[in-house]
Amino acid sequence: MKTIAWDVDDVLNDQTHIWFKSYWRPAHPDCSLVYTQLSENPPHRLLGISQSEYLASLDRFRLAKAAYLNPVPEVLQWFQQYGMQSRHLALSAVPLSAADISAEWVIKYFGRWIRTFSFVPSTRDGETLPVYDIKKAEFLHWWGKADVLIDDSSAHVESARRLGLHAVLMPRPWNNSSLTIAETLETLTHIAS
Repeated sequence: MKTIAWDVDDVLNDQTHIWFKSYWRPAHPDCSLVYTQLSENPPHRLLGISQSEYLASLDRFRLAKAAYLNPVPEVLQWFQQYGMQSRHLALSAVPLSAADISAEWVIKYFGRWIRTFSFVPSTRDGETLPVYDIKKAEFLHWWGKADVLIDDSSAHVESARRLGLHAVLMPRPWNNSSLTIAETLETLTHIAS
C-alpha cells in the first residue's frame, strides 16, 4: 500500500482562489487581475505589494476564514472512491499561527483517510522557531515513508522527484501543469495502484 503526502492549501482546498476572490479583491477594487492571471505564487509582485504585505493579508484570511473553506470537490470525490487504497498524510507549509486551523480542517473533511498532519512552518518576520526542516523535501527525506507527493508547487514536486518519490503537480495558474484536476487525479490513481 502506497503512502501519499498531500499538500493542503490549493490542493485539498482552493485557498488562494477564495482568498483572492472574497478577501483581496473586495478590499482592492482597483485590482484588475483575475485569479487565472496569478502566474506566480506568492503573487505579491503581481499585486504590487511586498511579500510581507501579501503574507499578512493571507494570514488574516487564514485566521478568519480558512476553517470555512470547502474541499476541492474532485479531490473529495477521489478520496471517497480511492482513498482506502492508500495511506495518506497532510504536509503543509502553513505558518505556526494557523497550523491548528489547517490541521482541524484536514481532519474535519479528510480524517477518514488522512491520519497524519505534518507541517514545515512558513516563517514570519520576528518569529523564531526551532528549525528541523526548511522545505517539504527535507521533511519527506527525514520521514522516509511517503511514496507520492501531490502539491501545487513545481519546486516541491521537483524536489520530491529528486528524492526518488513520485510527484504529481496540482494544476494552478502559477504552475506549468497542462492537466485538469480530473486528469491529475487520474494520474495519481495510476501511480498509487
